[in-house]
Amino acid sequence: MELIREFKVGEIMKKEGMKREFTEEEKKDMPLYPIGIVAELIGTTDQTLRLYEKHGLIKPARRNKNRFYSENDIKWLRCIRDLIHNRKISIEGIKKLLDYAPCWEIIGCSEERRNKCSAYIDRTKPCWELNRMICQRESGRICEDCVVFLSKTIKKRAD
Repeated sequence: MELIREFKVGEIMKKEGMKREFTEEEKKDMPLYPIGIVAELIGTTDQTLRLYEKHGLIKPARRNKNRFYSENDIKWLRCIRDLIHNRKISIEGIKKLLDYAPCWEIIGCSEERRNKCSAYIDRTKPCWELNRMICQRESGRICEDCVVFLSKTIKKRAD
């Protein structure tokens, strides 16, 4: 319901020529960077980024079949690159680590946000089961875009 309300408010603002102010956190989640730029920024290739996507380590936004990444995506990709190249952890190893790490650790939530998070309070179920597929970390973001959700569901499909 909240997602629908946000969409309607955004549409009304657009029609009336109003601009919405975004928080710093929202800005970091905006998919602005195309795959080629991101590959260059982190010192890899487009093919490597597609491989990470295939393995469920990242899910870039899509517009007209083009992939776009946010600042947070780039930060996560740098972390993946560090794990692979400096710590010598394989893609499969990273996926296993994601299985055992709680979502608030992977995403890097603040203590204030964790204390409000239903998944942190009730650790018996994953956040996507508790929140009905709407991430409470970001306004209206769906779990299917979350690296934690992706890593868990890809593992289930492989089993």
